[in-house]
Amino acid sequence: MFRSKVYSLLGLLPLALLIIGFLLAPLVNMVYQSFQSNDGTFGLSQFISIFTDPFYMQAIKNSLTISFLSSTVAIVIAAIGGYSISRLAGRQNKVMVMITNMTSYFEGIPLAFSFIVLLGNNGLFTLLFSQLGLDIFHQFNLYSWVGLIVVYIYFQIPFAIMLLLPTYQGLKMEWRYASNLLGGTSFSYWIRIGIPILLPGMIGTYTILFANSLGAYATAYALVGSTYNLLPLQIGSLIAGDVFLQPNLASALGVILALIMIAALWVNGKIMRKVRRDLK
Repeated sequence: MFRSKVYSLLGLLPLALLIIGFLLAPLVNMVYQSFQSNDGTFGLSQFISIFTDPFYMQAIKNSLTISFLSSTVAIVIAAIGGYSISRLAGRQNKVMVMITNMTSYFEGIPLAFSFIVLLGNNGLFTLLFSQLGLDIFHQFNLYSWVGLIVVYIYFQIPFAIMLLLPTYQGLKMEWRYASNLLGGTSFSYWIRIGIPILLPGMIGTYTILFANSLGAYATAYALVGSTYNLLPLQIGSLIAGDVFLQPNLASALGVILALIMIAALWVNGKIMRKVRRDLK
């Protein structure tokens, strides 16, 4: 018994080293640097600089705004799409799940490049509709704030669908039949049975979408570069920029980003506990 436990612990050693080397160590170093000023002393100077500088406050505000908008639109579309996929049977369901699973990993630089090829100023659809005399994309600018939100929504939808599909599998057709036998309508079924059961999963999915879009870097950087003031882009520019390198300030921004994500997860936990308590 003792030997088997030793072997089990040795088997976990590579995973432990991976977590320590690529997660805990960088996290500790980031927190350490965030409290270090430019002259090497320790204090809150970096955080004071952030919260007193309108430029960095705007970056936080913009990141929260785009995360809220993209996550809200994505969860609505994914809720409808995920339910539709869950109602399919057999091969159709498997094909749609496979396609959704593949597209959920399509993000970052490849996604931005694809949108540029299709909907950029000289994109395929932009030129095609222009030649046809249809100015559908005449007012649309991919490199604007609206274009950035559209791209964020696109890569959030399949990810949200994959997270919601197991939740929809918890809905049993017997409950709908029982509701119908008792004189319930489709509206009453969703209000009294369907939505309460799905609500915890949707809240959890929304929180994950919010955190996912809040920390997105590659897509935004490939699409707009440093044109728009977003928190991940500012962190990247402070540690890999061409002019001013301020790793301590970047670490402080990273800590703030991490705290926002932790706060979102904490709020999610509180809401889900309340929802589960109300359902009992």
